[in-house]
Amino acid sequence: MAADFIINDTTLRDGEQTAGVAFTADEKCTIARALALAGVPEMEIGIPTMGEAEIEVIQDIASQHLSSQLMVWARMVDADLDAALRCPVDIVHMSLPVSDLQLESKLRRSREWVLAQIVPHVGRALDAGVDVSVGMEDASRADIDFLCRVAEEAQRAGARRVRFADTLGMLDPFGTWMMVSRLRRTVDIEIEMHAHNDLGLATANTLAAFRAGATHANTTVNGLGERAGNAPLEEVVMAMRHIHGADAGITTQSLVQISHLVERASGRRIAANKSIVGSDVFTHESGIHVDGLIKNPRNYQSFDPAELGRSHRMVLGKHSGSHAVLAAYAQLGMYPSVPEVAQIIERIRAWATRNKCEPDATQLADFYLEVMRTQRETS
Repeated sequence: MAADFIINDTTLRDGEQTAGVAFTADEKCTIARALALAGVPEMEIGIPTMGEAEIEVIQDIASQHLSSQLMVWARMVDADLDAALRCPVDIVHMSLPVSDLQLESKLRRSREWVLAQIVPHVGRALDAGVDVSVGMEDASRADIDFLCRVAEEAQRAGARRVRFADTLGMLDPFGTWMMVSRLRRTVDIEIEMHAHNDLGLATANTLAAFRAGATHANTTVNGLGERAGNAPLEEVVMAMRHIHGADAGITTQSLVQISHLVERASGRRIAANKSIVGSDVFTHESGIHVDGLIKNPRNYQSFDPAELGRSHRMVLGKHSGSHAVLAAYAQLGMYPSVPEVAQIIERIRAWATRNKCEPDATQLADFYLEVMRTQRETS
């Protein structure tokens, strides 16, 4: 069954461009294999123009004969394309700036120069037997009319896709929708959204692009990427599923395992409250929440954590109520009375405030014994 939209994961390209991150060849092959086994249909796996070592790793990944289509990244220049065509991949992505700011201050080139590059470079790649994606760098700061001209030229040249890059994460979902929907009305080829997270909107902008007609989404595991990173794979997959009812064709039970794999390889720790894959995102303490969860998990969980191979957990702390305390003690085979629970809660709150963590089973038993002893002494 075909997916409703296509993930093109760029953990091994843009994700590795995170400052200080460098994967070994074995790590890149392992991550690629894990993504493919999870059902990720496309992945961008490197930048051939970086040199022989990078090309060798790309060739190693390709030699695994994964189910995913493989893409490499290049600038739209002859030297980069030469290097890319040495790699046994399915798609060559060629990028060039499209905003006046970058054209003038970075390349000192004109809009006409941009348009003149597309047909010859796309033609060369097609003649070599690979599909082509044309990357529009800094698209979010480009003139929309010129952006459409670039997309039209890419389509005329035979490219299968254009990539809309919000290179500096400048857009909000409303601006994303307006620009991508204009592109969608202009061309019939695939449109891929490449969102950066500088303002914390990468996932939201990716969803907005989908609503506007984008067919593909660039993601990275754990949101790795330059500066604040890219749209996280796990967030995009789960948000598309639960907000838009769109299926990425990816085994969601694999997302946490892949997240931990990339965490180890990148050396970038996952925050406990990181959405979807953080250790605490299905952990509940508040008395009102725990009471609601006990009655029906859907009261305070928008989706079943089992979709990720996880389960919810209730902890005792400053905000715990009697229902959580009774449930915790029942697991220990202890059944305090209502007055005893009130005294135990006081001790739990003091413990959590002082130690910044939940009490363990031994400590809970001690609280219970203290309360019982105090009652005997005062009776």
